[in-house]
Amino acid sequence: MTAVSAFVESNSAWIGLAILALVFAAFLSERLAPVTIALTGASVMLAFGYLPRSELQAVFGNPAPVTIGAMFVLSAALVRTGVIEALASIATRRAERTPKRSITELLGGTFFASALVNNTPVVIVLAPIVRRIAAVAGSSAQRLLIPLSYLSIMGGSLTLLGSSTNLIVDGVAQRAGEAPFGIFELTGIGLIAAGAGIGTLLLLGRWLLPDNDGPMDRSGARPIEERYLTRIQIGAASPWVGRSLKSIGGLQRSGVRLLAVRRSGHLTRNPDPTFELAAGDELVVAADQAELLGLSEELGADLGLAKREIANSPDDRVVEASIGPSHPAIGQQLTDIPFLNRSGARVLGVSRPRHLPGPTLETVRVRPADQLLIRCPPEAAADIRDNVNLIDIDEPDIRPYRRYKAPIAIATMFAIIALAALQVAPIDLLAILGVTLVLFTRCIDPEEAWHAIEGNVIVLIFGMLAIGLGLQGAGTVDLIVDAVEPALTILPIFLVLILVYALTSFLTEVVTNNAVAVIMTPIVIDLANSVGVDTRALLLVVMFGASASFATPIGYQTNTIVYATGGYRFVDFLKIGLPMNIVVGLATCIAIWWIYV
Repeated sequence: MTAVSAFVESNSAWIGLAILALVFAAFLSERLAPVTIALTGASVMLAFGYLPRSELQAVFGNPAPVTIGAMFVLSAALVRTGVIEALASIATRRAERTPKRSITELLGGTFFASALVNNTPVVIVLAPIVRRIAAVAGSSAQRLLIPLSYLSIMGGSLTLLGSSTNLIVDGVAQRAGEAPFGIFELTGIGLIAAGAGIGTLLLLGRWLLPDNDGPMDRSGARPIEERYLTRIQIGAASPWVGRSLKSIGGLQRSGVRLLAVRRSGHLTRNPDPTFELAAGDELVVAADQAELLGLSEELGADLGLAKREIANSPDDRVVEASIGPSHPAIGQQLTDIPFLNRSGARVLGVSRPRHLPGPTLETVRVRPADQLLIRCPPEAAADIRDNVNLIDIDEPDIRPYRRYKAPIAIATMFAIIALAALQVAPIDLLAILGVTLVLFTRCIDPEEAWHAIEGNVIVLIFGMLAIGLGLQGAGTVDLIVDAVEPALTILPIFLVLILVYALTSFLTEVVTNNAVAVIMTPIVIDLANSVGVDTRALLLVVMFGASASFATPIGYQTNTIVYATGGYRFVDFLKIGLPMNIVVGLATCIAIWWIYV
């Protein structure tokens, strides 16, 4: 054995502690991506021999990353089938009548939805809805987006499925020989913590939440979605014949706005909701891209404008293209565009910078930079790409909602929750079966499912799991426990809970919640055995502490999302987040102490 090898082995605990300190310092510096830091730390543990190859294989057998990846897919299936959008649409319509009540309902819906599905897509979908509702209510969106994130965090603490942090702590604890947590085992404590957090927001939010109008706060605009002008022709066989406008679900969605109805050559703007449609009517509609594509799937040749009426085909491609500055059809109507006459293409809609063209699709005069959304056969799509008079040609990433699959997606999610609660099978197995079902029934396509899985999050978790095992192998966990044990054994158990929670919460604010959960879990398991505290109590403290990131925009992903879209300053999170950390932390520790001690 060389001198270097002997030194590495004899000082393994301290070297492991140094590696941990360097990993945390790298997270704080933000010079490297978190996933790079985690993989580097894991590689160092392997190189030093603190993580044997046999133990490395156990990392990939941990159920937490598998379950988290499956939940990403299941959450994406709910988005793809329009479930989340439908709830948001209801809230938006109600906001026009009772805006303050609608805000309350939307935030409450965020809270409970985050208990059942991954909260990241929930916040991504609802953030622009909150902005629109804020505009209707005459409020600043900045006063609502931080509460949106906070409620999603607190909602995620209600169940084992609600947060990746919960699943990681449970997975690491199971590997250490602890019994698995029940899916609703956290609910009682989560409700107490959430009650304290919501109370803090209500009492202090008036003074501590920012009230600055960002550049789009009061515009009511959909910041990431363009509106397209289109038309819907009501044929004799249309299912909409004889129905009132208000009874047609496709016209009530938040991304669709009915502008006018043409009947017998007469154009009626803003028609009465009780107006009944008849064969031959033409609807003038503005819709965002996702809803426009959905209407195209639903209505086929009755939507948009074409020179030749050709039924939709499964092989059709959707292409978006902008009119170039030298296009020969500039100043003419859409039907005068040459490629429409020869390719069998259909213009689904036209969008114009800063305002809608009009008044109807067939009367639009083409201008430079007009953006067309076109449905066409594959060979026509190739011709469009080769057209020198069209620019910015691409196939849109947005997909139409598959609302007819929504019952399957909803039933799958509730079945997973129910079967996990009844302990019929492990949660990771149920989640994988759920993913299989939503893929088999085409609630979501395979490529969408793989895209929905946030690979950087999964790899980060694997890397941190490897570092955690390396710390145990190096003896660093025992070193830390031995160092703090004498002080903690003389403290009341409640103070032990407070200190563990405070440390976990602080590390989460400056690093990442998943990394902290992996590191703290084995430490508190050993600590519980040493100081005589129920292991489950300390595991719950870590679960809640690693999710309770309120004071910075970097500790939890939903905070980062609203930080980026809301025009906040870093200090905006500190002002309301520090009181939230203190109040929610105290409430959590009191609840855990009351139940488990």
